[in-house]
Amino acid sequence: MPAYIARPSTVFPAHKVTTAEISDDIRTHHPDHQRLPAILRIIGNTGVQTRYFTRPLTAPTVSGAAGIGERATAAFEDALDLGEEAARRTLTARQVRPTDVDAIITTHSTGWAVPNLDIHLVDRLGLRPDVRRIALTTMACAGGTQALIRAIDMVTARPGATVLVVAAEVISAVYNHADDAVEHMIYKALFGDSAAATLVTDQPLGPGLVVDTPADTYEHVLPDSLTRYHGRADAAGFHFDSTKEALSAADDVLPDLLDWLGPNIVDFAVIHPGSQRIITDTATALGLDTHDTRHSTDTLTDEGNLGGVSVLRILERTHTEPPPTGATGVAVAYGPGFVTAAIRGTWQG
Repeated sequence: MPAYIARPSTVFPAHKVTTAEISDDIRTHHPDHQRLPAILRIIGNTGVQTRYFTRPLTAPTVSGAAGIGERATAAFEDALDLGEEAARRTLTARQVRPTDVDAIITTHSTGWAVPNLDIHLVDRLGLRPDVRRIALTTMACAGGTQALIRAIDMVTARPGATVLVVAAEVISAVYNHADDAVEHMIYKALFGDSAAATLVTDQPLGPGLVVDTPADTYEHVLPDSLTRYHGRADAAGFHFDSTKEALSAADDVLPDLLDWLGPNIVDFAVIHPGSQRIITDTATALGLDTHDTRHSTDTLTDEGNLGGVSVLRILERTHTEPPPTGATGVAVAYGPGFVTAAIRGTWQG
């Protein structure tokens, strides 16, 4: 039984922040950093020009000195507001009533809340009390693809089900001047805030990606990779750490991904924009060029790395310049420590 992924709806917050503004902020807070010139040069080469934050760059919960409690509360409240708006937009666009939703799958890794995003959205959106729920709370950058995989599983197991997928991330919560290693400075410029939502059903809801069976989904954990990318929390707030091995992590998993894809050539790809290198290395392995991956690159340039929202956003961009009907594509995302999630499908116009 095929699963149909509707066109996602993405929501961005109000505060547009340029890379130049972030560079100035780093100069102000770290004027004596021994590697400041190199840091500013690397930031300028990330490929990110702008990104959106839910709060101003100067806010206590972004470049200020707010602690873990204030940061966690702000991040979750903002993610919930964005997630609600994205969900409402996708339900309205597809003319689906909240009471027609049979399951909700959420992905959200920034901030901390119990109950999590799923329960709050059931209440805010007016979903049925018996709605099925899956809350993915630590998937981070792989979260959007992982949520779609779980939705495909659910549609297959429950024919006729309508599954709402919502991803919301306020990654500005890890913008923290207590962190001054080079990789932390890069992350200050790399990440942006957003939310996106879509619907997955066993009946078409307009043009989009069609996945034939759950066998067309892929999940992989790289052995001994717990510390390549990982998060931590302390009194100063949230932090995102990585090791030098993180730079080659995508290359380390691509051979296994290609074995899963098999000899069939893909015509297009939805690649998580973890960095320009991740986009380029993945595209090269798939035999694609810069035109084929322009939606990933444009997302990185205009909005930054959106964490678990990224793949949904790039899929939305793909609808603006869609591949031909019948084209074969793959959505690929990577996340901490090092995990890979992928979906293979065909485009239905």
